[in-house]
Amino acid sequence: MHAESGAVEVGTSVLLRRPGEADAGEFLAMVATSRDLHDRWVHPPASRREFSAWLARSRRRSADSFLVCRRSDGAIAGVYNLIEISRLTRTAYCSYYAHAGFAGSGLMSEGLQLLLRHAFGALGLEALGAGIQAGNEASIRLVQRVGFRREAAPPRYLRHAGAWRSHRTWSITAERWRQGLGWWSLPRRTW
Repeated sequence: MHAESGAVEVGTSVLLRRPGEADAGEFLAMVATSRDLHDRWVHPPASRREFSAWLARSRRRSADSFLVCRRSDGAIAGVYNLIEISRLTRTAYCSYYAHAGFAGSGLMSEGLQLLLRHAFGALGLEALGAGIQAGNEASIRLVQRVGFRREAAPPRYLRHAGAWRSHRTWSITAERWRQGLGWWSLPRRTW
């Protein structure tokens, strides 16, 4: 099967596709390889049981998960999760993590543009938020590149690794994204 046939969005260097059980081995290897990169910020599924539970959560009406895959070989470069999707308010929050081997390569930036195109296009969302822990400068630069802006957030906003922590809250609206270069800079799929 052609790698792009299951894609929900296709860009120049990466595509977005939903994960499946067949991705468990590569996904878990990515998590193991990236432990030092993720450990301070996020704890992705690290066992087959956790992976299966993540897949089940990603298939709920209020969530959706996507693998960012390199087009040249289909390798998983990272993950984007949409959570708390509200059909009523047409909003959601996103979380993400990269494969350490692809960190700093620009693939997650292109993947985020694809996620926004999908969220504001096919899903019909009007706003997307992201909670980023203080000190996670790489994540802050990532969301800033595509037009997210910092919003006010209460202290001890999110529970992470068993403790309540302050997070910087960032958001982008469909209108702001369309006004930026993001809407036009990625080629549309042609098949």
